[in-house]
Amino acid sequence: MKTMEISVVIITYNEETQIEAALKSVADIASEIIVVDRYSSDETVKIARKYTDRVIMREWTNFAEQKNFGNAKAAFPWIFSLDADERVSDELREEILQLKSEEPECAAFSMPRQAFYLGRWIRHSGWYPDRKIRLFHRDKARWEGEYVHESLVVDGEVCKLKGRLHHLTYGSIRDHIERINTFSDLGAQKLYAQKKKCRWYHLSIIPSLLFLKSYFWRGGFLDGFAGFVISVLHGYSVFIRYGKLKEIWKKAERIEPFPG
Repeated sequence: MKTMEISVVIITYNEETQIEAALKSVADIASEIIVVDRYSSDETVKIARKYTDRVIMREWTNFAEQKNFGNAKAAFPWIFSLDADERVSDELREEILQLKSEEPECAAFSMPRQAFYLGRWIRHSGWYPDRKIRLFHRDKARWEGEYVHESLVVDGEVCKLKGRLHHLTYGSIRDHIERINTFSDLGAQKLYAQKKKCRWYHLSIIPSLLFLKSYFWRGGFLDGFAGFVISVLHGYSVFIRYGKLKEIWKKAERIEPFPG
């Protein structure tokens, strides 16, 4: 009977504080581990090489291409895609080990991802169950997306797993805001490339509505202070993305006051 062999693929950049725990969490399910590193300047590569000899250096292009590159280097057709700040829970590990006894009929598997933020596991706020497709057959799935928030396109049935993927997300509010700042740059560039414009409601109505949706409709208030922060920053992330889009258009249309 044909069994399911899994190549775990992780992309990294300066993840010395996270990578070891991530690698340990997949040791039992992986037939091999591939780390695609963006020339880290810290101890990431040294730590990764304690767990695998498949550490490949690659210049950064974007998230999707980095992950697809790692998938193409895999020796086995089934891929488990893991981020350095994620951990496979005990329940998810056991579920995947049971799957490995035979070749699955599904093209991919999704799993609920639960974030740890500001000292607590988040159960609401629009952050849970946050299902992610992370286990998939390489020939039936491909990462797409040129800027940010890459997505996995699957050709075939996606089955659901119950075990949780743990996400050790932003270490602080400062970290959260800095990540929003980085991703909003990429998001604004994507919108500009699509010729989208910033309208007044993108800066006023939509951020407010997103806060209300996250905090009340999606139960952010049940997550205490963390839920309030998540809800506020959810609205803020849209405000700052469209604010930067407006800035890009203004720079493109700017007339120099003192032409040469």
